[in-house]
Amino acid sequence: MDPSLTSSPVEAEPVVADPPRRTRRRPARADVLAIGAYALLGVLVCLNYWGDVQHRVSSHLPTDHSWFEWLFAHGAYSVRHLENPLFTARQNAPDGVNMMANTSLLGVTLPLAPLTLLLGPQVMYALYLGAALSATAATSYWVLSRHLVRSRGAAFVGGAFLGFAPGIVHHANGQPNFVSNFLLPLIVARVLRLGEPGRWRRNGIALGLLVAYQIFINEEMLLLTALACLVVVVAWAVQRPRAARERAGTFLAAVGVGGGVALLLAAYPIWFQFNGPQSYRGLQGGVFHNWGEDLMAFVTFARDTVAGDEAVEKTIGLTEQNTWFGWPLVLVALVALVLLVRRSLPARIVAVLVVVFSVAAIGPKVRFDGVETGVDGPWAYVPDDLPLVEMMMPTRLSLVVAAAVGVLLALAWDALSGRGRPPVPAQRTGSAPAGSRRRWLRPVGYAAIAAALLPLVPRPLPAQQIDPPPHFITAGGWRPYVPDGRTLVPVPIPSNVHGLPTLRWSALTGQEFPIPAGYFIGPNEAGEGVFGAPNRPTSTLIYATMDADKVPPITDENRRQALDDLRFWKASVVVLGANPREAVLRELMTQLLGEPRRVDDVWLWDVRDRV
Repeated sequence: MDPSLTSSPVEAEPVVADPPRRTRRRPARADVLAIGAYALLGVLVCLNYWGDVQHRVSSHLPTDHSWFEWLFAHGAYSVRHLENPLFTARQNAPDGVNMMANTSLLGVTLPLAPLTLLLGPQVMYALYLGAALSATAATSYWVLSRHLVRSRGAAFVGGAFLGFAPGIVHHANGQPNFVSNFLLPLIVARVLRLGEPGRWRRNGIALGLLVAYQIFINEEMLLLTALACLVVVVAWAVQRPRAARERAGTFLAAVGVGGGVALLLAAYPIWFQFNGPQSYRGLQGGVFHNWGEDLMAFVTFARDTVAGDEAVEKTIGLTEQNTWFGWPLVLVALVALVLLVRRSLPARIVAVLVVVFSVAAIGPKVRFDGVETGVDGPWAYVPDDLPLVEMMMPTRLSLVVAAAVGVLLALAWDALSGRGRPPVPAQRTGSAPAGSRRRWLRPVGYAAIAAALLPLVPRPLPAQQIDPPPHFITAGGWRPYVPDGRTLVPVPIPSNVHGLPTLRWSALTGQEFPIPAGYFIGPNEAGEGVFGAPNRPTSTLIYATMDADKVPPITDENRRQALDDLRFWKASVVVLGANPREAVLRELMTQLLGEPRRVDDVWLWDVRDRV
């Protein structure tokens, strides 16, 4: 690897070597302090959950929050019952859910299953969320300090941004899969070492193991990382053509080994994802294809930072907040690039990443300050049905820009620290002493970086209170009514819009009873992916009644359809707990199924002898 990619922003001859060895060992205390600071930031971000961890969910994405609680319960259930974790029939009964075709976080939920069984999915969710943010910052710090910069302060700043960038904290609102990036810095570092002579087997095997594991955490972030690595390697090869030719054979051999290892370990799960039960091909209508980044988002402060403003979000926040750097950071980043790009190969590669992925994130139409202009973006020329691309969200490509900015901040801090700085050239007559320039440049530079980053310090994520499941559910009162092979049908039926509390019934009881429908992606009649199960007549009737807060006229046909649907779901009992629409839902279900029984704190319709 070129040492200018591994140690210093100084130009150097492209010689493949290990990262430069330091003459003295880094004090472990600095590393411990850095990791401790990241851990405190992780606690800060999740602080509102810990106030009442059993009864709080994300205010912005409460259904996603509950889905991931359910995923932790799924991992624990799979380990406890020794079931195939790639598929589950505990949701969307009787068809089930293809977990590989959904965001399942199996690489986390399975090894943490013992803790989930001990602490419960609510505690596990909050605990893991903060730990994932901190771990990403820590591995970023490790890679930066060992392979790119010499200043521990530079590595700390870069690691903090890579772990807690505004776009990453935004996803912490109910999407821990997008903050679980702790393997990605290690993957990038390994890719950049694939050209080392004599180590292609070891490097390839290490890369393959990391890639295989990342597949079970977040495939989308792995794809973004692969695209970023491709751009980095091409940009380096263009600037170092001779070195690239010399290392091409070793590099390709290592890539082949890594690909073979990853394929060996992940071939069956990937096959299952695309060919197993409840798999699908693309998303119906390419729903994500139009989600591009608004140009104003780059200079706007994110909602969950100390300088953020939710009012701005309503104007331009039509998609995810994957950049939202704020104008001070954009200005500092541009100045840093101008000052570093001439003499730093890493800075030039960072510049290429920023340009390529900023443009790619725009989407099919350029949007500015919440207004879609008539100007075509790059995705206007990308077919909607292109494999892999069909499920990508353009705005998420800007997460690579966020990572590039984190690396740039580390490079800039390192340059200011004077470590790895090239020898000061001979002074010209009449010029200011170099030492004098450096004395004022260093504090000004540090202050500028600090001023750009302080407004981006994350605030505790907003959380909302949620009612606990009925005592009938948590105390096991349902057990005499739900024999093996039958389901408990909660009202409302869980879906991606309705039934958030009833989805948690399954999660918080360890998935001991199966439920119909749910919150997931599965196939429709055409084999395209859709959110949730296709509505059946009874679930549609329930949702319409909730929305209108009024029971429509019920016919004999509605009653016949209700029994047909319960028969399809293999229902044993229908259960209605406390709900803001409890009165109207009880009236609806009574007209469909007859008078219920009051059992503990729920209304119960026992349908075992009718379906």
